[in-house]
Amino acid sequence: MPEPLLNLLKLFLLALLYLFFLRVLRAVWAEVAAPRPAPAASAPAPARSRRDRRPVVRGRGGPPRLVVRSPAEHRGRRFELGEEITVGRAAGCQVTLDDSYVSQLHARVFTRDGSVYVEDLGSTNGTYLNRAKVTAARVMKPGDQLQIGQTILELER
Repeated sequence: MPEPLLNLLKLFLLALLYLFFLRVLRAVWAEVAAPRPAPAASAPAPARSRRDRRPVVRGRGGPPRLVVRSPAEHRGRRFELGEEITVGRAAGCQVTLDDSYVSQLHARVFTRDGSVYVEDLGSTNGTYLNRAKVTAARVMKPGDQLQIGQTILELER
């Protein structure tokens, strides 16, 4: 092989290695420096579509709660929603999930004007509401299933 071609291939390989290391550092940084949830008073209310504008009426069951449906060893665990709860692996989260697919600070579930919303907090593997990826704050209705890592939670009223 000609010498100039070998030098070009060496540079190309070196560039790929640098890109790989930058990607790894970015992923580590995103995991370590996860965004903090905004205080409830200063967070703007998410935009609601016409379908979501109807008020959610609370039943006699008390405040809304998330109930674990999967995995089987945690099925039935209940987490009552206050104004806001965070979900993740970090000890400071109100819902702590011991799952390698869950980020330290993965998602938040909060209430506004009687409705329950879910928002992804920049997690690595994403948050899914009824199998659709959450990219912005989305309204949850009773019976909706929230998947975080390998855990599936259902909203109950």
